[in-house]
Amino acid sequence: MDMDALKRQAAARALEHVQDGMKLGLGTGSTAKHFVELLGEKVAKGMRVIGVPTSEATRAQAQACGVPLTTLDEIDHLDLTVDGADECDGALNLIKGGGGALLREKIVAAASDRMIVIADDSKWVDVLGRFPLPVEVIPFGLAATQRAIVSAFAQSGVSGQMEVRKAKDGHVFVTDGGHWIVDAHLGKIPDAPRLAGLLSVIPGVVEHGLFIGLARTAVLAGAQGIRVVERR
Repeated sequence: MDMDALKRQAAARALEHVQDGMKLGLGTGSTAKHFVELLGEKVAKGMRVIGVPTSEATRAQAQACGVPLTTLDEIDHLDLTVDGADECDGALNLIKGGGGALLREKIVAAASDRMIVIADDSKWVDVLGRFPLPVEVIPFGLAATQRAIVSAFAQSGVSGQMEVRKAKDGHVFVTDGGHWIVDAHLGKIPDAPRLAGLLSVIPGVVEHGLFIGLARTAVLAGAQGIRVVERR
């Protein structure tokens, strides 16, 4: 079975947790895209839900699929967010942001009663860090911000190369919020919660891709079928 089919299986399993009348956070990325498409099919058959998209790409897809949308200015919380991940460890801590939507993804996840992560099982790791860690930054004072990031890395026992993300056209990648992203190639992050806390207090860092304690359930699709992991 190809990777795309596995992702669709994970999305279908997560859809089983969606009930009529729910307020949903709609994730961004290749796996979440399947979820939005499948949700649209349910809506077409009469299911009543309303969604908050985590990116402009997801907003456009949800509208095309007929999923009603709202904002976190109009509702006070979400029942459930379903989103993908670039990495997931045994504590269901995540690295997200490979697609550049980490800021909105984290805002939506934090506003939700529950977060389900859907992914193929290649995203499951013993220790986070194989996937480059995205750090969303303000362009002003970038060199000072990067120096502070390096210091945070040292305090948490990690190191690695950093690079400002480029778009496909070669220009600097700009997020939906108008910021830049620095990708840090760390290899392993032995204490992800500590690093998350250190990065969060740096002026110039808007948000980072460490999602700590937000995901409650992971739905992982692999050649042997679907595996569901609950946070301990």
